[in-house]
Parts: sequence; structure tokens; C-alpha cells
Amino acid sequence: MTDDALYDRIARIYDPWSASVTEDVEFYVDEALGSGGPLVELAVGTGRIAVPVARAGVRVIGVDESPGMLAVAREYAEREGVAELIDLRVGDLRTPPVTEQVPLVAIPFRSLLHMPDEAQKLRALEAAAALLEPGGRLVFDVFAPSSRDIEETDGIWLEREAGIFERADWDERRRTLVLSVRGGEQAATMELHWLSPPEWHALIERAGLEVEALYGWFDRRPWDGGEDQIWACRRPR
Repeated sequence: MTDDALYDRIARIYDPWSASVTEDVEFYVDEALGSGGPLVELAVGTGRIAVPVARAGVRVIGVDESPGMLAVAREYAEREGVAELIDLRVGDLRTPPVTEQVPLVAIPFRSLLHMPDEAQKLRALEAAAALLEPGGRLVFDVFAPSSRDIEETDGIWLEREAGIFERADWDERRRTLVLSVRGGEQAATMELHWLSPPEWHALIERAGLEVEALYGWFDRRPWDGGEDQIWACRRPR
């Protein structure tokens, strides 16, 4: 982690940029309610998931490397009257500043794709596994793009939301996406690295977890080869 965390640069446009992404919220709230809490959310960002979870009555420990994003999350939690249920901590998801063991860890919104290689992804999964009680669960979502998606978006600036633009530069050989975002004076460029489901499955097992389910969408339909992967894993008792 550095003082100039990547997402600090777009912290104030992050929520407008991701305003249309709501399909995963209910899924993670349901997971949190089913666990009884508390939930550790790694890469908690601006509280897009954490605040609805807290509104449902579940305590959240949220970790993010961006102080700017956490500042927005605190403001959101205060507006919604749930600040006392959300404990926000600055830290890297590979070495989270969490000593508690919990029944559920979540890593939403494809955040594991920021890990540049399999070794770093494994570190993050191992760190998440270490936070779980015996029998506790890790849930996370990732993606692997389709050729059609790459063809339709590669190298093109698109207005994702009013006044906020993004550009996707894909490299299928390296399996990387360079995603650029800009809105007003705020801008950032990030690199995401995807894997196939068998590769994720192998990493999950290497992290000492058992795969419970692989969904193809947040309605829990089984994965059938699509772009989205929602993984549910369990620490053995």
C-alpha cells in the first residue's frame, strides 16, 4: 500500500461511475444475513456493499487500501445511520489488519482481479481463509471476458455514466484488461488480470478452502460457461 492509493484518484467519482452496478448487493446482503455476522469485506471501497449489509443489521469490518474511498464510505454510513455497525480499516487485502475470526469474508466487485499474478491471488485467498472460523465461508466474484465483449469495447472511450468515461484495452494473450476511468479532474488507470474457472478452483484449494458452489450470476444460477463467476468456498471444520 502507498500513500497515493490507486482509488484515491477517483474516490469522489467512484459511486457515480458504478451507479448502475446493483445486481450483486442483494446477494451479499443475503450471504451476510445467513452467516449471522460479522462480515469482513476486503476491498470495501465506498461501502457499496457494506452499508446495505449494515442496514440489514449485520456488523461489518471493511478493509481497503484507499483512505479516500474509506472517507466516502464513512460519509455514506453516517448518512444511513449505520456508522456504529461498520469498522473501516486501511490495509491491503493480502495482509488485512484483522485479528478477528468471522463466519464470512466477502471480496465483491471483481477486486481479486487487481492481483497481478496467481501468486498474489493465492496470497489474498490465503489471507481471507485465515480470517474464517472453522466452517466459515468466503464468497467472491470475478470474470473472464467473452470474445464478443472484447471486440465491442476494445480501445473505445465509452460514457459509462453522465460525464464519466471509461476505456477498456484488452490483451487476450496476457489475459489482462487495462481499464481507464475519467470524470472531471479525476482519472485513474488500473490493470486487471483474469483466470479461467479451473485455475481459480485450483487456487482456492491451495488456499485450504473447499469449493461449495460456482454460480454464473447473483441469482445463484449454476455457472454454464459465461463471463461471470461467483464463488462460494468454505473453510473445513
